Amino acid sequence: MSAPQFAVAWVDRSSDIAASNWARFFAPPQEGAWWYRALERSGLEDQFLFRYLVLEQDGAMVGLVPTFLMDVPMRLVVPPGLLPWVSALGRVFPWLRAQRTLFVGSPCAEEGWIGLAPGIDVPMALRCIDAALRAEMRRQRASVRVWKDFGPEWDEALGSLAREAGMFRLVSFPGTAVALPDGTRERYLQSLGGNRRHQFKKKIRRSREAVELGVEILRQPDDATLDKLFALFWQTYEKATTRFERLNRRFFGLIAAEPASSFIVLREPVSAEPVAFMLCFEFPGHLVNKFIGIDYGKPREWLLYFRLWDAAVDHAIDLGAKVLQSGQTGYRPKIDLGHDLVPLTNYGAHRNRFIHWIYARVAAAVDWHTLDPSLAAALQAHPELKRGTRPRGAFPTR
Repeated sequence: MSAPQFAVAWVDRSSDIAASNWARFFAPPQEGAWWYRALERSGLEDQFLFRYLVLEQDGAMVGLVPTFLMDVPMRLVVPPGLLPWVSALGRVFPWLRAQRTLFVGSPCAEEGWIGLAPGIDVPMALRCIDAALRAEMRRQRASVRVWKDFGPEWDEALGSLAREAGMFRLVSFPGTAVALPDGTRERYLQSLGGNRRHQFKKKIRRSREAVELGVEILRQPDDATLDKLFALFWQTYEKATTRFERLNRRFFGLIAAEPASSFIVLREPVSAEPVAFMLCFEFPGHLVNKFIGIDYGKPREWLLYFRLWDAAVDHAIDLGAKVLQSGQTGYRPKIDLGHDLVPLTNYGAHRNRFIHWIYARVAAAVDWHTLDPSLAAALQAHPELKRGTRPRGAFPTR
């Protein structure tokens, strides 16, 4: 039997791909055409260049692979414990300070994903895709290619490709998600266990004693409201210790207009001004906590993060969601609120064999403890999470 023959084409815009194909290959809870359309139209060209690989077989589209090109400052991706070593190397080799990288995936997506049609030869398709990526690297003069933040359902296929293609495996920041299988607030609270449930209730009680906040679910807010919400987002962005992308007000306006988007907004009782928000994506069975913004000038005893989460649980239950996702970073409070850690993995290769060998050695030493001090502290407090889990039904494998 002859091997399957695949053909590859590249397109520059998400709109060059039929909406029906986006729906087929990137069904919820994956971010689809609407997500990439917003990124493309947001004026982020100084950070990212998006292109899309289309895989065909016998004239039919059988795969869709979003990619982006980025000049990555190494300080953004190197674990804190290894940063001095990499900085010292960068003084000898200035080109190591930022490297042009071709990524499979998307900036700030929940997980890496490529769409493949059922029944195709997956190993052969991945080999074809990776060969096309290597050619695109040469065309774009990129030094590194990375399959970014792929979940456990890809471990076998991408692990095999990595061994065959000589890519290194790099543990990434885990995702987080809470299962809500029974759709009741009481069952969620019971799932926290005694101490965490007590602490959460105590925080909510203390916050309500300090301030009575209004809760509002907004869809497609007006420009004046979006200006205020984006200002809160920017406060949170500037406090973050891990920053990959720098999103702007235009992106927020575009993503807010999408049917999947909703905002949970907390307002002061007198002025009705927003003091915190959560931008969520609503999918069948899922609520994704995508971005938050908090006014850090308000009293600490307001405990705004926990009030936001309290409102998010209610919103998820009202929608009938079985899973509430919260993405990467900010692990300590998320784990205290019952999140499980979802393992994510990067697979990469450098064109220079010597540099690739160094990266592979460094990558082998990386684990969740070395990625982020707050994650290391959370794992120490909750050793049962060290191996990582995925809430039942959190991300259906297609």
